[in-house]
Amino acid sequence: MSLLGLLDRALIGRAESSALEFEDAAGRITTYTFGDLECRSNALAQQLIARGVGRGNRLAFYLTNQPFIIELWLACIKLGVIVVPINVLYREREIAHIVHDAAPRAVISDAAHASLLPTEVAWWDVAELMRDAAGAATGRTPALCAMGLDAETPMALVYTSGTTGASKGAVLTHGNFAANGLALVHAWEITHADRYLAVLPLFHVHGLGNGVHAWLLSGCHMKLVERFEHDKAATWFASYRPTLFFGVHTMYVRLLEQPVSVARTIGESMRLFVSGSAPLPAPVLTAFAERFGHVILERYGMTETLMNVSNPYRGERRPGTIGLPLGLTAVRIVDDALQDVPDGTSGELLVRGPNVCRGYWNRPDADAAAFVHGWFRTGDVGVRSADGYITLEGRRSDLIISGGFNIYPREIEELLAELPGIAEAAVVGVPDAVRGEVPVAYVVCGDEVHLEAIADEVRRQLASFKVPRGFVRVDALPRTALGKVQRHLLPPWRPH
Repeated sequence: MSLLGLLDRALIGRAESSALEFEDAAGRITTYTFGDLECRSNALAQQLIARGVGRGNRLAFYLTNQPFIIELWLACIKLGVIVVPINVLYREREIAHIVHDAAPRAVISDAAHASLLPTEVAWWDVAELMRDAAGAATGRTPALCAMGLDAETPMALVYTSGTTGASKGAVLTHGNFAANGLALVHAWEITHADRYLAVLPLFHVHGLGNGVHAWLLSGCHMKLVERFEHDKAATWFASYRPTLFFGVHTMYVRLLEQPVSVARTIGESMRLFVSGSAPLPAPVLTAFAERFGHVILERYGMTETLMNVSNPYRGERRPGTIGLPLGLTAVRIVDDALQDVPDGTSGELLVRGPNVCRGYWNRPDADAAAFVHGWFRTGDVGVRSADGYITLEGRRSDLIISGGFNIYPREIEELLAELPGIAEAAVVGVPDAVRGEVPVAYVVCGDEVHLEAIADEVRRQLASFKVPRGFVRVDALPRTALGKVQRHLLPPWRPH
């Protein structure tokens, strides 16, 4: 069965039920039933056929959040077309890399951004496509579903965030999205009674793979907004009264700016806050629980694997950990020889399950490096407790080896985040003639924070080889759209 067979439970089975409200940047609200989305996606599929798009073709979009993305996603599912989402923060160089690599039939965007697209790729105006599809959707357009679609059928080509270099396209299938959605709906007990406030970008698997599919598979109601805006958040929560919210580190930090009374009111209608894409510092978790009355559920996933691990919905949500493997996913922690390590010992996480992608687009070299005997090498370093909870310690590529000692940046970053006046911190390794590498810390803080005092406190709490050789004050850490720190974009450090 393709993913579409699972989504029909909502699209057809709940056709008359209210499904979606969309609020654009100007505050205008448009509403849809599940039947509307079924009809509109069928009409859009007809328009794509008329433009020569068929099974196996790639079709890219470069758009801010809007219902059209959902209609396009459903239309492509029905036709066996491979969707290529492009981050709306990307500019010419980054877009050109994806377009040249994926070779889509066209990129769907708006007139305001058409100039950013490579001239050799076809540009389709989203307004024109919407107008043509709307004209064809006057009645209940017959359903379209290509024969032979199954769990192995490629469904999306999603490019990694490129935190260290040129991004690679992960080939995600109908089965990947189905397994991921079903696992999350079960693990987080999402039902048709939930109300999901969707603020995450739909060009990313966090918003599209997790949010959209949890919504469609459960048949709940969703409010979609163009982008997260912290000054509008209180109004959204008050007027919509969601029960479910998926966010990232920066969103939760901004939500903590709400007055205590507002935070408590928001928490009263909520059932579950989920966070991912970057670890939440313990002080943020504690402050959020105190103000909103909810312990944020942290989970762990990747573009290539969707969701792997989650703190339990019922049970202990242990601060600093990502929790336990989800029901359909197996996790190993191994040493450099890919041998399992005992609990309490650091190693690389390997994962296996129906959520893991088929591989990378036209990158057999990357496949050979990432897949070992059926297991996917995540590149993330972690440790498992005796009772199974997993704690991430950083990326293998972030590991600093200084004078023969291993240093994991996250340990230093968490300490720095606990110190007064420091909003955020990132630690990287820089070359050193004597020790090979030494850590350097970049801290977001005001001028009232004395870096010498910070260094003294770190020296008091950590082994000497872990103490950063330098502390650099920055206004903000460079991050991807989903909150991951782009360490390679930090300014160079020069010792005094």
